[in-house]
Amino acid sequence: MDAAEFIWVVPPDHPAFAGHFPGRPIVPGVVLLDHALLLAARKQGLSASGGWQVSQAKFFVPVGPSQALQFALQTTPRGAIAFSVTCEGREVAAGTLVPPAT
Repeated sequence: MDAAEFIWVVPPDHPAFAGHFPGRPIVPGVVLLDHALLLAARKQGLSASGGWQVSQAKFFVPVGPSQALQFALQTTPRGAIAFSVTCEGREVAAGTLVPPAT
């Protein structure tokens, strides 16, 4: 099983913050999933568009603007990509992505 780690600092002007939520901006879970998918595709040398499946995803802690997120990705024995997202030592999200069939 191979692993990779990536850091992403959430841009304070990310378009997802508009209206999500006024006064206390929070990164929507779909943005975290999208970023995990992009990193998994890069790790596998595949396209991020089309065919990927989210087999499971959990969100534990809200993420705000300018926070540094560490994405840890690991290929499972069945070829899926398990991911974990941490911020300041706390797990904020985790899940499993299944790449498109080749």
